[in-house]
Amino acid sequence: MSRTTLLDREVAQALSAVSAAAKRGLGDPALAELVVIRASQLNHCAFCLDMHLAIARKHGVAERQLDLLAAWEEAGDVYDERERAALALTEAVTVLTETFVPDEVYERAAKHFDESRLAHLVALIVAINNWNRVMVSRRIPPGGYTP
Repeated sequence: MSRTTLLDREVAQALSAVSAAAKRGLGDPALAELVVIRASQLNHCAFCLDMHLAIARKHGVAERQLDLLAAWEEAGDVYDERERAALALTEAVTVLTETFVPDEVYERAAKHFDESRLAHLVALIVAINNWNRVMVSRRIPPGGYTP
């Protein structure tokens, strides 16, 4: 089997279902795209970056937010407090192998998301990290996604 062959259909459908459910439950498509793009930046997943940047633009995410996402902590008022809390949690969960998710990061997110939306946010972060690991390990190049 070629390294660039995608997942088994059943597994791909299951991962897609988790991603879709997490996005629906979060209820904010623009924020969802910022989260998955930031995780994909951290994981160096070119395929997912290419795909989700296109989706983010479709959802009306500002170009300035997309341009500055890699430096969101230093970007001043480009991101509101809710977005900053979600991005901080995204980074903490994505780099989990380096450290635990700090309590203050989780509590910061919990101030901006009710219990259900916070659970969906964490599920979305986990889902994109799964996709990133699949695409990076299989060497799936960007450009294969069409909206």
